[in-house]
This record gives sequence, structure tokens and C-alpha cells, in this order.
Amino acid sequence: MANSGQPQFITSTGGGNLSSNVPLIENSENDQIIVPDKKSWKNLFAYMGPGFLVSIAYIDPGNFETDLQAGAEYKYGLLWVILVASCAALIIQSLAANLGVVTGKHLAEHCKIEYPKVPNFILWVLAEIAIVACDIPEVIGTAFALNMLFKIPIWIGVLLTGFSTLVLLALQRYGVRKLELFIALLVLTIAACFFVELGYAKPDPKEVLSGLFVPQLKGHGAAGLAISLLGAMVMPHNLFLHSALVLSRKIPRSVTGIKEACRFYMIESGFALAIAFFINVSVIAVSGAVCNSSNLSPDDQSSCKDLDLNEASFLLRNVLGSWSSKFFAIALLASGQSSTITGTYAGQYVMQGFLDLRLKPWIRNFLTRCLAIVPSLIVAIVGGSSGAGELIIIASVGQNFAMILSFELPFALIPLLKFTSSKTKMGQYANSTMISAITWIIGALIMGINIYYLVTSFVKLLVHSKMPVVAIAFSSIAGFLGISIYLAAIAYLVIRKNSNPTHLLALTTQNTSNEPGNASIDSLPREDIVSMQLPQTRQMGDLD
Repeated sequence: MANSGQPQFITSTGGGNLSSNVPLIENSENDQIIVPDKKSWKNLFAYMGPGFLVSIAYIDPGNFETDLQAGAEYKYGLLWVILVASCAALIIQSLAANLGVVTGKHLAEHCKIEYPKVPNFILWVLAEIAIVACDIPEVIGTAFALNMLFKIPIWIGVLLTGFSTLVLLALQRYGVRKLELFIALLVLTIAACFFVELGYAKPDPKEVLSGLFVPQLKGHGAAGLAISLLGAMVMPHNLFLHSALVLSRKIPRSVTGIKEACRFYMIESGFALAIAFFINVSVIAVSGAVCNSSNLSPDDQSSCKDLDLNEASFLLRNVLGSWSSKFFAIALLASGQSSTITGTYAGQYVMQGFLDLRLKPWIRNFLTRCLAIVPSLIVAIVGGSSGAGELIIIASVGQNFAMILSFELPFALIPLLKFTSSKTKMGQYANSTMISAITWIIGALIMGINIYYLVTSFVKLLVHSKMPVVAIAFSSIAGFLGISIYLAAIAYLVIRKNSNPTHLLALTTQNTSNEPGNASIDSLPREDIVSMQLPQTRQMGDLD
């Protein structure tokens, strides 16, 4: 294909070899966010956006419910877990952003290039399971909020959630900035609502600060709920999402430009995650103050013992007044609606990266939404709000939610740590020895705690099971065989060496853009990322 002078993005084959100069999608400057090729702190504004979309996963309805339970059962005693998890999340999310910035490919695409077909397929299935596990409480949470505010039946709320998500994604037709601004406004709405709730609940500031900075695990079940909070904060699908969202910017392909992009994305992510951190702290503080109040009625005390999103609304109304309940519902609606949008993003990037599917955007949207809406809709129709409440408990709350995400986390986190620490992938931008050590220690601690939790939960399940002895014996054998396979799969990811280099690194050195084939690699942002969510508004050029 003749070089037209227009930069084009080069895609790699599954084997990692660079293909001929074929553009992934026709290049257009209309929808691009271009970062000026000069050093300035003002460039930070060009990078603002992806962090807010990523932060939504830390304040989705599943997190809210886990936070509510933590506050109700242990008051402010588990706030320190939120602080530790937020710091770890910032480091890990920054690695995901760096991978996309440096290589021009997101995490799912790297997995497809790096791993053989069978491991790649398994990684895709696990990623989809994690996304659905997060997506179901988001859909149900939004339906609950619509029911609280407008008395809409839960099953209709589920349908409206799916439909409104597809409609809101159309905002990107008017530019990616519009959608990022909309998500940022939703995040700020959630923050404002819970800050108002703090005014109603009036938690003791000294106790809150003590809970934040004095680690403690007092009471039966505190360790399990702490792990639940950790699992709800470090979400596997967010690693795939963040590494893809950063590709919507056209950054200067120079050493200085790439380092600046990595630095500003970390600052931007830190700002967004700080807001998410304060929201989570507010939810726990409100729940802790309300459920540990001395003037609770017996019914309210009963609600606090098994607090979920639906019960929380009635509890706040009874204790703090009707306006408090309305603010909670507005925050829940903003959280659920925004998180379903980012869940759709994550599902599409995972599907596109692992399977390399070239589907029309509306078909991708429909398939991604159905994975969460169908089970939610069936349960909502059959069981009503009580059935939906049970579904969100199974999918998102406490130990069940932590178990699902803990199971999947190593299969997203290990490839990320391996790729970002590898000079084969990242060249001179690979993690330094110190950063690699810190991130691997953080990753090992998170995965170690999660694996320990999975094993101990399985043992407790068997010990307290009422099954016949023979059934328990067979279940034990099958379970420990499964755990052995699981640990072997993790060991495979850790031990396996990266073998497929990243070809985009050639552009980070001077005087390489004129070499044959290199001019075609210079196109960032990835237009297939920028316009993935939308109906095609223009015809793609011939790829011949």
C-alpha cells in the first residue's frame, strides 16, 4: 500500500510479527484529542478523562453495598483497608495506563499476541466472568435507585438501565470529551450526595481518622469483610479498561512525550481515585454512624445486621429523614448508570482484544449488555425486588463478590506486571528494578491474601456442609484438584517468559520516523478505540 503521507496505525498478527502497512481503521483528525508537542503543565488537561471512567469501578453499587456492610458491622474500623487498597490501586492502574501509552496496544491485545490459543481463550473467559460479576450489581443497583425515586418496578428498571446505557454511549458521537465530561459530572454528583449524607449522619471525625490510620481487625468476620473491601477495590476488568482508554489521545511519540504522558496519566488517575476514595470513606462513615446510633428502633437494628442497598434507603429515611434517602438514591442512580457505561467499555475492549472481533459497534454494545441484563431481568421478573436483592448479594456483596474477583485477579494482574516489567514489551520504559520489586510485592500480597481466602472459604464450606460424607469426600478431591490446577495456571503465567516484542518502540528514538514502515506506526490515538462505542459515521477505507 502506498504511503499517502497520513500516519496510520500498524497492527500485529497473532504471532507478534508486524504485518504490511495496513491501517487498522481510516485515520481522521475530527475525533482525536491531540496533545501539544511541547512541555507544559497545561498538557495535563488534555489527559484528563480516562481516570474518571476508571474510578467509577471503585464506586459502583457493589462497592457501596460492601461499604455499607463494613460500616454497619465494624463502624469505622475497616476504613484503613480502603486507604491501603486505594494506594495499591493507583500504582496498579498507573501500570495499566503506561502499557497502553508506550506500546499503543491495550492489555487484552497483548495477551492475545503473547499467549497461545488455549491460555488466551481461558483468560478471555475469566475476564468476561469478572465483568459480568461486576455488571449485575450495577444493573440491579440502578434498577433499585429508579424504584426508590420513581416507584418503577425492578424488572422495568433493569430494561431501562440497559437501554439508557446504549443511549448515553451515543454521547461519544459528539466527541470523546463529551462522554468523559458526563462521567466526571456523575462522579462529582455521587461525591456531593454523600457529602450531604455526612452532614445528616454527623460521624465523629476523631473516630473516622483513627479508623483510617490505625489498622485493626476486631470482631468475628472482620478479616473476611476486609478482603471483600480489597476485592471490591482492585478489579480485574479495570486493568483492561484503563490500558485501552489511554489510547484515545494522540501523544508526541518521543521520549519526552511518552514520559510526560505516563506522568500526567498518573496524576489524573490519582485525582480521580482520590475522589473515589473519599466517596467510599463517606459511605462507610455514614453507615457506621447510623447503625451505631444509640436511638435505633428494633426494626432499624435488624436492618443494620443485614444491610443491602434496598434496606439502606429505608434505614436512612427512618433515621435521618426522607431527604437523606433521596440523596442516597440519586447517588446510587449516578453510580449504577455510570458504572454500566464503563462496564460496557470494558466488555467491548476485552472482546475486541482477546478475540479480535470486528463487529459493528451496536452489536458489540448489545452483546455486552445482554451478558448482565438477561440474568438480572430473569431474577427481577421471577423474584421481584426480593429476588433482585438476593442476586446482588450473590453477585456483589461481601465474601461472594470477593471470591469471584479474587479468583480472576491474578489472570489480569500477572500479565500486566509481566508486560510492564519486560524490556521486550516496554523497552526503556519498562519498570525499574525498584518499581518492579514494589509492584510485584503489592501484587503478591494481594494475590496471596486472595488465594488464602479462596482456600479457607472452600475448607469452611466443606466443614460446615450438611452433605453426606461420601459427597464431602468427592467434593474435597474435586475442589483441591481444581485449586491445584488454579495454582498451576498462576505459576504458568509467572514463569513464562515474554517472547513477542513491541514494534511501536522504534518511534521513541530520534530519526526513526523516516525509516521504511515506521511512518505508518505513528498514529495515536487508536481510532478503533475512540469510535468503538458508536455507530460508524464514515466508511472505512479500503484495506487492500
